[in-house]
Amino acid sequence: MADELRDVVWSKRDTLRRMLGIGAGLAAAPDFLAQTSTAPHPHPHYPYPHIEAAPPHLSVAGGFHAARVSGFYDVRTFGARGDGKTLDTPAINKAIEAAAAAGGGTVLLPAGTYLCYSIRLKSNVCLYLDHGATILAAEPPAQGSGGGYDAPEPADPRIDHYQDFGHSHWHNSLIWGEGLESISILGPGLIWGKGLRRSVGNRGYPGLGDKAIALKNCHNVTLRDFSILQGGHFGILATGVNNFTIDNLVIDTNRDGMDIDCCWNVRVSNCTVNSPWDDGICPKSSYALGYARATRNLTITNCFVTGGYELGTVLDGTFKRFDPGRRAPRTGRIKCGTESNGGFQNITISNCVFEDCQGLALETVDGALLEDVSITNITMRDIVNLPIFLRLGSRMRGPAGMPIGKLRRVNISNMVVSNTAGRYASILTGIPGYAIEDVKLSDIYILSQGGGTREEAEIAPPEKEKGYPEPTMFGTMPSYGFYIRHVKGIELSHIEVKYMKEDFRPAFALMDVQGADFIHVKAQHAPDVPVFALRNVQDFNVYLSRPLSETHLENVQQKTL
Repeated sequence: MADELRDVVWSKRDTLRRMLGIGAGLAAAPDFLAQTSTAPHPHPHYPYPHIEAAPPHLSVAGGFHAARVSGFYDVRTFGARGDGKTLDTPAINKAIEAAAAAGGGTVLLPAGTYLCYSIRLKSNVCLYLDHGATILAAEPPAQGSGGGYDAPEPADPRIDHYQDFGHSHWHNSLIWGEGLESISILGPGLIWGKGLRRSVGNRGYPGLGDKAIALKNCHNVTLRDFSILQGGHFGILATGVNNFTIDNLVIDTNRDGMDIDCCWNVRVSNCTVNSPWDDGICPKSSYALGYARATRNLTITNCFVTGGYELGTVLDGTFKRFDPGRRAPRTGRIKCGTESNGGFQNITISNCVFEDCQGLALETVDGALLEDVSITNITMRDIVNLPIFLRLGSRMRGPAGMPIGKLRRVNISNMVVSNTAGRYASILTGIPGYAIEDVKLSDIYILSQGGGTREEAEIAPPEKEKGYPEPTMFGTMPSYGFYIRHVKGIELSHIEVKYMKEDFRPAFALMDVQGADFIHVKAQHAPDVPVFALRNVQDFNVYLSRPLSETHLENVQQKTL
């Protein structure tokens, strides 16, 4: 048996289920346990070194006794009822404290509904939500009655005004941890933030909670396999978390899905996020830690983001669209920003699907570097505004004296977009004197709703240098494909843009651009409507883009092609 087990790829979830005698191997569990308890397992990552027979009071479905596994702590043993009525927070926190006091372990929540206020994580402890297990956020007590969720940290007037209240407080959450290491939340169960508020802010009172999971200054963290329903202001808020894995989550929520703020070495994979009223997956780099810290070495892959479905209907698999008369912003996107004090470095986004939501946004407006970004293999359908938004601005919400940031070295490739809103175009814009630098776009197909007019082609979008960065901030655009302004060094190759309804705006509008190469570009255009509108453009080149002839323009003040 031991020789066979050496070749097994051990996972905590599968091992746990075997050890507790769950599933098809239930009757064989005692034999399995007896054989594996005779000696430490030779696999170097085997996490369960000792197993002994179960006492009679621990049992699982079918009448079989579960094994008592050293390092496992069933919350029912600590008094949890799991009936959805009894407040189980004290029992769960006792189980976590016992595991931590023993040097670490796994706190098991078997099937049941556990009504809770704030659950406090500890280092070296895994919280495991089994099939049928739900952590249910309790309704807060009446104002002035005491109790409820943990109080938010005391206000810090030096830094709190640099970001919203929700970004600066972690303890007023359903599940939280600060300054921890080697923690995980695993399992196929559910976290339901029914009693959480969408926002607390300074107008709240003690006892309110507004986040499902909040982590601050932690490292070696894994979140895997569970679901979040109605997560409050944030389904997940992680600030200053290093070596962080988020995998195979379903988040169906009423504000942000996950915010990854000032974190290093992060892997987000195989996640589904429905967030109609705010962002889906949102890397940030705020000043909430009291200093500027970049989010760096971040990978987002194999994820589905949307804002197009009624709350809970992605999670239950019914996928109910909003009624036509229902007002919902359908945000649901992947966005770097808005908080951008520390910056974004070494970011990859790949194999992701956007549906009925906003498009991709990369924003630095608070003085940070946003650089070295690679985005590839993206599909988008029914985009409510525009597919690509790159913004370098000067909002400067941070300590005085910070220089304006930089947005540079961004590659976006292999993207297919259909049915994007006709009023807009993909926007890449810096501000006067501060250009976006070194951007490459390749192998991109965009189908716009179209319908633009000749009058709209004459629009000069405002700069709004200090404005809050949103794709719609400039209003209707003078082009239907791309609007490129204050950019130095841009290459577009193998790009095709088309529309559903005839559009009388050019496909591409460029203003204050230095060094622009268009290679094998195709653009649908109405008769007598140009493909390019150029103003103050230097070193402009078109190659292999019929019916346009090859073109090189050294310096252009105003011209159409």
